[in-house]
Amino acid sequence: IKEKIAVGSPAATIEEAVEAAAKIGYPVIMRAAFALGGLGSGFAHDEVSCRELAEKALACSSQVLVERSMKGWKEIEYEVVRDAADNCITVCNMENFDPLGIHTGDSIVVAPSQTLSNAEYMKLRSVAIKVARHLGIVGECNIQYALNPDSEEYCIIEVNARLSRSSALASKATGYPLA
Repeated sequence: IKEKIAVGSPAATIEEAVEAAAKIGYPVIMRAAFALGGLGSGFAHDEVSCRELAEKALACSSQVLVERSMKGWKEIEYEVVRDAADNCITVCNMENFDPLGIHTGDSIVVAPSQTLSNAEYMKLRSVAIKVARHLGIVGECNIQYALNPDSEEYCIIEVNARLSRSSALASKATGYPLA
């Protein structure tokens, strides 16, 4: 569907992680795959820190994800509901008070977002609906973005085709019964 996602690569060994980081370019974020709550995650600024983080991540997972760092970008979320007849609504959008690099669970989330321009809001809303339709999601989903604060550049960083922790916040903020 030609939407932007973070440049990244999975790695099963320390050497694969180092190769991926060199190809992407430092700094990179490294995350243990299949882990919740940021376990085994961190930012690598050079090969030494990449090796250290890869070793840490691979100690708790069979794979480490090596991705372009977007530290400092805004983290924005949209809660989307789509029915079987393809009707879509965005129930709520939210913005982390802290920029990317601070785990969502450790940040304050503001609903609705406060710093987006109308153009940014509408662009990300349109992409959220496009993604929900493309994936064929029926029900609720959560789409998370990284948004460059100095331009309109964005990347989709996560899609949860289910209720997420933010769904409860969206329900309370809007009164719409998601969770």
